[in-house]
Amino acid sequence: MTTTPARLLHHRAEGPASAPPLLLGPSLGTSTALWDQVAPELSAAHRVVRWDLPGHGGSAAGLIGPGAGIADLGVLVLALADALSLERFSYAGVSLGGAVGIWLAVHHPERVDRLAVVCSSAHFGDPGPWRERAALVRAEGLGRVAESAAGRWFTPGFTEPRLLDDLLGTDPSAYAACCDALADCDLRPGLSEVRAPTLVVAGREDPATPPAHAREIADGIPGAALTELPRASHLAPAERPEAVREALRAHFAPRERGSGTAVRREVLGDAHVNRAQARTTEFTAPFQDFISRYAWGEIWTDPTLSRRERSLITLTALVAHGHHDELAMHVRAAVHNGLSPREIGAALLQTGVYCGVPAANSAFAVAERVLTELDGPAQAPDRDGVQPD
Repeated sequence: MTTTPARLLHHRAEGPASAPPLLLGPSLGTSTALWDQVAPELSAAHRVVRWDLPGHGGSAAGLIGPGAGIADLGVLVLALADALSLERFSYAGVSLGGAVGIWLAVHHPERVDRLAVVCSSAHFGDPGPWRERAALVRAEGLGRVAESAAGRWFTPGFTEPRLLDDLLGTDPSAYAACCDALADCDLRPGLSEVRAPTLVVAGREDPATPPAHAREIADGIPGAALTELPRASHLAPAERPEAVREALRAHFAPRERGSGTAVRREVLGDAHVNRAQARTTEFTAPFQDFISRYAWGEIWTDPTLSRRERSLITLTALVAHGHHDELAMHVRAAVHNGLSPREIGAALLQTGVYCGVPAANSAFAVAERVLTELDGPAQAPDRDGVQPD
């Protein structure tokens, strides 16, 4: 559990500090408890951070006021991420929390790695009922809203008393402000701008955000995947935790353990990757993770360019910046990718024109040494320390 300054959303963090971060957003009227049966398993591979809406759970009610919008909530989430030094993160949210995730992916794409939108909507219908509910709560509190919550949240015969208790404990003014945000929410025009790989999850028996709302999101976001869960209503993480866990775990699976590592081994060779992993420390682990997930898991796996072409580009960039140790490593990689010594020489000759003769002269010396070693019985060892490959 985390002690949270009053200016920040209350949150709960779990999982390894060096693991890829994953933020989990709540539905209106719930707290971090919504994720109790999902977050612990996700935290085995992620730094999971659950957060509370203003006035919900442990978050201060004064973080938003009347007339609040989705953007106001999104800014609060960004402030939390900044406070936790999370420059880039994956995100999953339910209902209102899911809409916040869409807003983040549209307006701050550089921050959102992957996105999951659970039992949510890009437009929560006519604003009139939301404004009426806000007025009711401001005038009478949450009693009448709580009486009908189970019917909106769960399928018949299922309930979760802890979540219903959380609703009754929510600050009415903050709940009403969240209703204001839902009334004005229309994220549909921006769906086509989302670039984060997105999973949309719907409960087939959800009366609050029916599957048609999920299909609209999935149709609007390029490449989005859609999963519909049978026997699930609005709070699917509480009612169908196993299904939600599996869907999110597959979507957010750390790519360092998948295609990124495989490509890194194919290009650089098992010996190099094994040495790099053996030298990994707690201090260097985040950098090794960064390399595998982004350099090898996204750039080198992009089919737009062949590996031969990527090797040529990489050699040129390393020559230009004088990174001779990395140049040696990528001359070996270029050979693995099928470039002949003549082709490597031609690429280095061209660097003499565009990067300068001294740079090309040094590069030829490095490449000649490596190519000679590769023709011999053994390959020269890589340098010690972090390998920025």
